[in-house]
Parts: sequence; C-alpha cells; structure tokens
Amino acid sequence: MAAFMSSYSSQTYALLRIVSGLLFAFHGSQKVLSWPLEASAGMPWFITYIAGPIELIGGLLILVGLFTTWAAFLSSGLMAVAYWMAHGTKALFPQENQGELAVLYCVVFLRMSAKGSGVWSIDDSRK
Repeated sequence: MAAFMSSYSSQTYALLRIVSGLLFAFHGSQKVLSWPLEASAGMPWFITYIAGPIELIGGLLILVGLFTTWAAFLSSGLMAVAYWMAHGTKALFPQENQGELAVLYCVVFLRMSAKGSGVWSIDDSRK
C-alpha cells in the first residue's frame, strides 16, 4: 500500500462498505418498492420475492455495519448465483455478458464477509 494512504485504510474500507451497501440496497428497492426506478415488467417471481429483499435488507445491513459478516456472505452468494443464472449463460466473460457488476459485488461482499464491518459501523460500536 502506498505510504500516504496507509493511515486511512480503515476509513477507506468503511467508505467501500457504506457506498456498496447503499448501491446494493437501491437495487433491492427497485425490485421490491419500484423505487427509485420502475422495475422491469415480467420479472420472475424469485427475483422480486427472494433476490429483491436480500438486496434491500442486506444492502442496508452492510451500509450501517450491522451483522455485516453474514449479510455480506449472503449477498456475495446471491451475486454469484445471479451471475451464473442471468449472465453466465449468455457468454463466459463479464465484458461479453454484462455481468461485471454482479462479479464486482460478489467479490467485494466476499471480502467484507471475511474482514467484518470495520470502523464507522454499528458492529464496531458494540465492542
């Protein structure tokens, strides 16, 4: 790590957790609440009733840093399944099948499930 950023590693990790949790929650709110954009018509039931709530609730838990390890692990698994169900059947590489976001969420959340919530989180304040 570059020396000038080493003293900020915990804060930048917290920023990654907060921003990715917020964006993931927006994906869920689109499916469950049709907000901020209307969800696609004709979406399969399991995306609306299984993936949507996991994205919304998991994203909010990751955002605030509550039960982050479990929420991130479940969200990572969801994104792995989403990649292979929705994107991986079209082409192998994410650049070909528009699955970059699913892969990125999967790996980021997997890292969070291993590292935990870090600073600026409810989990950290309960220690």
